[in-house]
Amino acid sequence: MLRFARLHIVLVALVALAVGIVPRIALADATLGWIEIRGPLLETPDPYAALTGGGSPTLLDMVDALHAAAERDDLDAVVIRLRDAKMTTSQVEELGEAMLDLRSAGKKVHLFTEIYGPAELVLGSYADEVIMQTGGAISLPGLHVEEMFLADALNWLGLKMDYVQIGAYKGAKEQLGNNGPSKEWAENFSQLLDSLYGAMRHHLMEGRHLSDRRLDDAMESAWFSSGAEAIDHGLIDAEIDRLDLPKHLEEAYGGDITYVTNLGPKSDDGIGADALSNPFALFETLMQEPDNGPTRNSIALLDIDGAIIDGESKAAGPFGGASVGSLTIRESLKKIEDESLIKGVVIRINSPGGSAIASESIWRGIHRVAEKKPVWVSVGSMAASGGYYIAVGGSKIYLDSSSIVGSIGVVGGKLVRGGAYDKLRINVVPHDRGPAANLMSTLEPWTDAQRKLVRDRMTETYDVFVGRVEAGRPGINIDKTAEGRLFAGEKAIDMGLADQIGGLRVAITDLADDLGLADGKYDVLHYPGALSLQKLLQNVMGRFGLSAPGVANHSSGNPLLTAAAAGVRELVGLQSWSAFQDSANAMLQLRREPVLLTSPRVLLFR
Repeated sequence: MLRFARLHIVLVALVALAVGIVPRIALADATLGWIEIRGPLLETPDPYAALTGGGSPTLLDMVDALHAAAERDDLDAVVIRLRDAKMTTSQVEELGEAMLDLRSAGKKVHLFTEIYGPAELVLGSYADEVIMQTGGAISLPGLHVEEMFLADALNWLGLKMDYVQIGAYKGAKEQLGNNGPSKEWAENFSQLLDSLYGAMRHHLMEGRHLSDRRLDDAMESAWFSSGAEAIDHGLIDAEIDRLDLPKHLEEAYGGDITYVTNLGPKSDDGIGADALSNPFALFETLMQEPDNGPTRNSIALLDIDGAIIDGESKAAGPFGGASVGSLTIRESLKKIEDESLIKGVVIRINSPGGSAIASESIWRGIHRVAEKKPVWVSVGSMAASGGYYIAVGGSKIYLDSSSIVGSIGVVGGKLVRGGAYDKLRINVVPHDRGPAANLMSTLEPWTDAQRKLVRDRMTETYDVFVGRVEAGRPGINIDKTAEGRLFAGEKAIDMGLADQIGGLRVAITDLADDLGLADGKYDVLHYPGALSLQKLLQNVMGRFGLSAPGVANHSSGNPLLTAAAAGVRELVGLQSWSAFQDSANAMLQLRREPVLLTSPRVLLFR
């Protein structure tokens, strides 16, 4: 059971789901659970949960709710209601596996929403019945990825991205340094897309009982279709107005319906009444660090969610993505190491990488913990570059069919702005002291000598990275897996980068079994835990460009940058914005650190 986890599941007695393919079940009464997924599905707990006693549900909350439903003898079925849900493909796969467990327990699973895109249709492939609101829409065009190559645009502006990369397949220089894909990147990206597209087709064909030919026909004509067309193609089962759903359910189950909502973990009460009655006590309570310590045998769930940076982690803001700070993670690892009641650790990674120094620091912290207790890894959407560097610190790696891993390579570079200054009639006069003072000058590209200096340092970092991978993944063929190559799902397992297909809950329960912890007899604790008010305020002030005198502030306090970020967010869409933030945050570290372990680009799948 998750402490600090939150689950908001709403039962609407007047809204139940039709059961078009489910035979009439002769029951005097039927009991159905109702689970809603609204908006983005979080990977880590809401940092404001300590103040509100609530917060948006996490992926693990939802998966646990489905498993709780599977264990209840009084439930006949579960309805999953999507309300503008934003889910990554790996999250869909993990929810889907929990839905299959529900069905194995003899319970029907019904999915309902207004618009079905590829993610919703794949989730539907795990259900007994897929139902769409009358007048809704279906879209299954396939996988669409748009790569931008900006070298010509930058040259026109007088800008040049001066890159050095270790690994022919890394792709770091492709987007900003080339006007088209190199042979190596095209090969790397093509096989990755093949894996992701194959996983999507597999789910749809297996879950919806479609042949290759029938799925091809559906994708050709149902790229944007009505409910009737989608039913004909076998993509969904029914199209029903929500106000007509109660009657349909009653007919399908042959009796009255009882609805259940208490399927997930209970929420804390937040700030108590005693604290509210005393403003001084309230202030003291708010400023205290929330207690996330174990009270019985526990498994620690360490969240690596976002770009990896030096220093403290930063929560996501209106225009800035979350980042994972090495200092914050090392503090959490020390707590985990010292807590005798924590018997093992699962590291959940959703990261494109980032700082090489921070990645090494986190790896060392994991190595220290692993000397005392088992450390396993669960990969969500991505554990690339620095994210994979961290992953190999664990003894076992789980991933979903669409999880991306690898990108074993090193990136170094700087944006040369001298040409832009000339176009804008800006005269910049450099002043250097020291033999390498102008190494990161923005006016001129690197000289051959400087480039060699950077490459030598990057090669050292690359060799350490490869050494960490070889130590953590014995028998891996570096010649076929490194140099920036990316892999997904089963291909990653075949190449030795991971061990097993399985979601976060699978990793946790397998580790619990390995430790001899009985179901229901242990807790799962998120690290880092909920933030105190003091840290929340620091994050908020940082997001708006506020800082104490003399304290460096790397957030976007610049109103022009804030406006630009808002424009990009609207341009790429909310679902792609998260990936854009993480990648941008990782690459912006080139301002501080010339050598990075980061996935080279944003992958926007449509």
